[in-house]
Parts: sequence; C-alpha cells; structure tokens
Amino acid sequence: MDDVQIAVDLTRAAFVVAVKVALPLLVAGLVVGVIVSVLQAATSVQEQTLTFIPKILAVAFTAYLLMQWMMSVVLEFARRLFEGMPWFFYS
Repeated sequence: MDDVQIAVDLTRAAFVVAVKVALPLLVAGLVVGVIVSVLQAATSVQEQTLTFIPKILAVAFTAYLLMQWMMSVVLEFARRLFEGMPWFFYS
C-alpha cells in the first residue's frame, strides 16, 4: 500500500468518525428548528431569534446524553490510528 492510499484511507476514516459524532447533534437541531418553525407559522410569530435558544438547548442536551458514546467513537478511532502508526512510519 503506498503513502497516498494510506493518507486517503486515514482521511476517509476521520470524515466518517466526524459525521458519525456530529450527526445526532445536527439532527437534534434540525428537529427542534422544524418544530419551532411550525409553531411560528401556526401562531404568526415571525421572530427570527426565537429559534436559537431551543436549538442551543436541544444540541447541548443531546451532547450531554450522548457524550459517552461520542467519546468512545473518537477514542476507538484514535486507538486504531495509534496502533497502526509504527507500520505507517516504517513502511
């Protein structure tokens, strides 16, 4: 395996981990944003800043609930990365 392929594989794995960790937070913000938008449309309240606080709270609460899982995903990626380092540097 050449150096370019190793770099591509590591980058791809890093992107997969980043998406896996960020996706629940983004989905929580999206769901809360849609709910608040529907409530705004139903009540004819068109305040743009009204969506920020519920989104921030939803993302923070989701991060609090899933922090252990997110850290285990990142630590597993780091463990696999550092286990493969000697092979990477001496090839």
